[in-house]
Amino acid sequence: MKVIVTVIEKITSEAHLNIPDGLAQEVIKQQILDLYNSGQMQTDLNIFKVDFESISARIVSEIQQAQ
Repeated sequence: MKVIVTVIEKITSEAHLNIPDGLAQEVIKQQILDLYNSGQMQTDLNIFKVDFESISARIVSEIQQAQ
């Protein structure tokens, strides 16, 4: 018997960034978005928390496996 298990988790990551002082809130938001979208923030992101959301299982019959 084959069973497909799906686990859904919500992962919260945290990064500590150095942003210059004196910037407007919109400029800070844009800098953070630019760092994230460019992939530069990925190395700084650390998993902070993982929340379990759900788990489900589906039994795959022998007939479905042969197709």
